[in-house]
Amino acid sequence: GAFAAAVPRLWNSYRDTLDRVYEAMPHLPRNFLQSVYPAAAFNLGPDVICKAHLDGRNLSYGQCAITALGSYDFTKGGHLYAWELGLIIQFPPGSTILVPSACVTHGNTPIQPGECRASFTQYCAGPLFQWVSYGCRTGTQLLKDDPAAKKASDTMGAARWLEGLALYSKVSELHDDLHTVFLP
Repeated sequence: GAFAAAVPRLWNSYRDTLDRVYEAMPHLPRNFLQSVYPAAAFNLGPDVICKAHLDGRNLSYGQCAITALGSYDFTKGGHLYAWELGLIIQFPPGSTILVPSACVTHGNTPIQPGECRASFTQYCAGPLFQWVSYGCRTGTQLLKDDPAAKKASDTMGAARWLEGLALYSKVSELHDDLHTVFLP
């Protein structure tokens, strides 16, 4: 999909992490067979408008997928904006966009009277990655089982952020990185 094509190393990280989640908890169903997003939400209209916000519980360096739905003139409203990037993007119904929703303030503009807009968002909570990094257990359980490992993990915040950013391919790396997803 688009996520794998745009950010292949990050997509691989999501896939590997979620595979570990589903191995540890096989009773959990996947939302969609090939999806690397464990969570999804419908925002139903008739005129969904998301005010400027950050999704602070999503994976800090991750991407969420937002799909615009409805019937509206995308040249007059429903634009997606990414505040820190200074972008306002036409966002037609049926389109999907990837947004680093935990670190870029985003939202959408109002639509015209009488129009209809809804959205479908797929995302992954950061604490799920943390749970996997703790050996598929909570921080409380890791602290009980291995206090030194919990302390070491808690001091890795900045390093983990940099590791996450390194999952974004440079243009010169993208061709080879795509092979890891599409031609393993």
